[in-house]
Amino acid sequence: MIKKRFKVIGVMSGTSLDGVDIIYASFKFTNSWEFSILKAETVSYSNDWLDVLKHLVKRTKAELKIIDADYTVYLANLIKEFINKHDIKDIDAVCSHGHTAQHDPDNGFTYQIGNLPSLCEIVEQDIICDFRVPDVELGGQGAPLVPIGDALLFSEFDFCLNLGGFANVSTEIDGERVAYDVCPVNIVLNHYVQTIGFDYDDGGKLATTGLVHNDLLHQLNALPFYKANYPKSLGLEWVVEHIFPLIDHYNLDVHDILRTFVEHIAIQIAKVLPALDENSLLITGGGAYNTFLIERIKSLSTCRIKIPDALVIEYKEALIFGLLGVLKLKDEVNCLKSVTGASKNHSTGIIYRYSK
Repeated sequence: MIKKRFKVIGVMSGTSLDGVDIIYASFKFTNSWEFSILKAETVSYSNDWLDVLKHLVKRTKAELKIIDADYTVYLANLIKEFINKHDIKDIDAVCSHGHTAQHDPDNGFTYQIGNLPSLCEIVEQDIICDFRVPDVELGGQGAPLVPIGDALLFSEFDFCLNLGGFANVSTEIDGERVAYDVCPVNIVLNHYVQTIGFDYDDGGKLATTGLVHNDLLHQLNALPFYKANYPKSLGLEWVVEHIFPLIDHYNLDVHDILRTFVEHIAIQIAKVLPALDENSLLITGGGAYNTFLIERIKSLSTCRIKIPDALVIEYKEALIFGLLGVLKLKDEVNCLKSVTGASKNHSTGIIYRYSK
């Protein structure tokens, strides 16, 4: 008998460094996929881990191996604590993204820490992880991976936009799922707001007090990435090389930086959304709570915007990595060449089986 219902742990750590998102979710397939998030929490990083994770792009491969071993143990213990805390017994697999350390797909390289076999040994469950590496090995960008989840779980929306460390969008064009990174979001906003003692700009209130610096805005919008065709993806390396030096050159007040960058984000997002009133847009990720950013997107776009409930806003990526794991268990396609640019559709991820 073909299994129709799966219960998995989904684990995600994103570039915005909000923490580790862990969920327990059920997936059921009849004519289409349905889901339910049963338990969910975010574990914030300690200052020590934040300091390590912020500087991964500067590390040598030898240094990354040491960090990887430590992070895998750290992540495994978080997952185990989550399972024990909620007394979860029925688990088909733990589906974990890990944390992106370095991402350079154009040179055939991507590295997510937290995906070592010790994850399986400590958690004592079957593990599905390392979803990006196999795609890069097939010539893909290794990102974005969430769009197949958009297609299978949120097909009622014309566009799905995630506002995390980066903004990425997915949609159907001529019967194919297309998705790509649009621009940086919280990875830049949080970086600057932290220089004045805040973790993040709550609701975009600080940005509202700043002024748009038109020359900086023009320079940001003129960056070559925005003219490139998809598939395309962004990483911290690109931000460090292109965004931070450009912004820092102007020596602006932080409030003006925030205001200018919010405008930049809204402009770039509006550019990828066709001017059709009937289009619906689902917005998730931490940026969905940035009221001012959402207002700016609304002012530049004609899409009907839907902000879902808090569970979906905060845990959609962890949810979809859970789904990617389920599809991997079923040996079904969970990564689309139309999205990543890989040589073929494929079932990505590595499975570690736990031997009791």
